[in-house]
This record gives sequence, C-alpha cells and structure tokens, in this order.
Amino acid sequence: MKTIIITGANGNLGNSVTNVFLASGYQVIGTVISDADKLAMHKHSNLDVRVVNLTDNNATNLFVKEIINLYKKIDGLLMLVGGFAMGDIENTVVTDISKMISLNFETAYNIAQPLYSHFKENNYGRFVFIGARPAIEPQAGKSMIAYSLSKSLLFKFAEYLNAEAKEMNLVSTVVVPSILDTPANRINMPDANPDNWVNIQQLSELLEFIFSPKADQLREPVWKVYNNS
Repeated sequence: MKTIIITGANGNLGNSVTNVFLASGYQVIGTVISDADKLAMHKHSNLDVRVVNLTDNNATNLFVKEIINLYKKIDGLLMLVGGFAMGDIENTVVTDISKMISLNFETAYNIAQPLYSHFKENNYGRFVFIGARPAIEPQAGKSMIAYSLSKSLLFKFAEYLNAEAKEMNLVSTVVVPSILDTPANRINMPDANPDNWVNIQQLSELLEFIFSPKADQLREPVWKVYNNS
C-alpha cells in the first residue's frame, strides 16, 4: 500500500481526489486548515486527517517528521492548497503578490523541502504540483498578476527538483488545469458551457494515475488539462 500526503484535502477538488485515492487502495494523510474542516471530512480506515498551517515552516516541518515517524515511508505528495486573486499590474501591489506567494508557493515549498530528503533516502518519491494556465500564458495572466506570478514559481521549483533528482526515482510533475467544473464556477459563469470545463472526477483519476506504477516511466512532465476551455 502506497502512502500519500494530500494537502488541501477538503473542498471540491480535495474531496474528490481523496476519495479516488482511497478507492484505489492508498493510505492517505490529508491536511486541512481548521478543526471544523477536519470534522467535515468523511471517515475512512485509510484516511488520516491533520490540521496543519502550511504557511508556517516550523509547524510543517514538525508535521512531516511526525508523519514519517508514524508511517515510516511516504511515497508521494499531492499539493492542492492555494489561493486566487484578480488584479492587473496597475492595481496590484507587492503585498498582494506576497500573499499569493505565501498561499501558492510557500505552502508547497514548506512541505516538499523536508519530504525531498525523505524521498532521497528511499530513492523513490512523487511530487505533484497544481499549476495554473495564467502562469504560462501571459495573455491570460495579465489580469491576475499576483496569482500568476506565484503559480509560476511552482514550475521552476519542479524543474529544480527534477534536475537535482535526475539520477534517482524521484519525479516532480506539474498539472495545469483550466476552469474546473464546480458549483461555484457554474454560478459565477452562468452563460458558459460547463461541458468545456475540466471534470473534477476525471482530473482526480488523472492525478491518481501519476502516482500509480503505470506512470513510472514519466520524467519531468507538465500536464495541460484544458478540455475545450
């Protein structure tokens, strides 16, 4: 049984992904931000939900040490925690950028950095980051500068991890979904066709595939999951 950490295990995508991994036989350690979020998660014998503030480096390091001591071997890390904000160059100040970097990059770096050493020791590990289309398409990103800049750091971080681990069985992947078909997006974009958006169940199954033996030959991948949007 593989053991995987899923950050941001609650919410639309988090719940779907967690259910897919549990149904596929994984031991899942899910992180949430509050006790209320933890109580709202469904119970499963292979689900261990922890309240962790991933923007706090010390708290995250303690969490990683505790999980490694308990489970001995962690096989993968799927990072779903993040935030979003609109704002073009004229209306974005540096504090806006700092907030987005904290939510979208530091939450990933704080947990990936200590796990990287663990993966090296085992000569095995999978990191999966959730990127963003505006981070790689300037025309889309110019109206959400802070968000796009923060997400762009994940692509570079994955490149550095892959370069460092080139001779090891350690792979960092960036998955880039476009608009997710969620209830909130349907309400906020009533005139759009949700059939063109990314189906959450299918995205969850794709994420599980990346951690499965079927994907063992992949190296340095960036997956653009756009459907027709």
